Amino acid sequence: MSRIGKVPIPLPKGVTVTQDKNEFRVKGPKGELSLTVPPRVTVKQEDGELRVERHGEDKQARAFHGLVQRMVSNMVTGVTDGFRKELEIQGVGYRAAMEGTRLNLNVGKSHPVFFEAPKGITFEVPKPTTIIISGFDKQAVGQVAAQVRSVRPPEPYKGKGIRYAGENVRRKVGKSAGK
Repeated sequence: MSRIGKVPIPLPKGVTVTQDKNEFRVKGPKGELSLTVPPRVTVKQEDGELRVERHGEDKQARAFHGLVQRMVSNMVTGVTDGFRKELEIQGVGYRAAMEGTRLNLNVGKSHPVFFEAPKGITFEVPKPTTIIISGFDKQAVGQVAAQVRSVRPPEPYKGKGIRYAGENVRRKVGKSAGK
């Protein structure tokens, strides 16, 4: 029995929900998101909150129940508060800078790497070693953060590279000389 799927999703003020067959849309102050709801579950709005109900007890219906509830919850949170990921850069001479809407990364390559901000995503560089990626779509924010991190993931010997804030990088011992 899904415990996550049973949790009701409160609708804050300023958020409107529309549903057309299996297309579910959430619109709020930060933007608009849509989701195609699988046929085994439905999303119902009642008393200022959303509830996800499933049709049947088969494995796929139970799996979709929790999944859809969490996705709708993230949509409501995204259009009201938004999401953000923070990345840290470690390494001598490694730094980031903004050039208009583009993110410029100098991370030990022979050339700078540029990232153009996709629609709905914003980059901030409060310090040359910190990057903040924010937006209203949780999946898009996570995807862009993973792409930026993949330019220079942290290496295990010195820990140099781009990492998520608070990420623990397991360090390896280097060569040991002689016996």
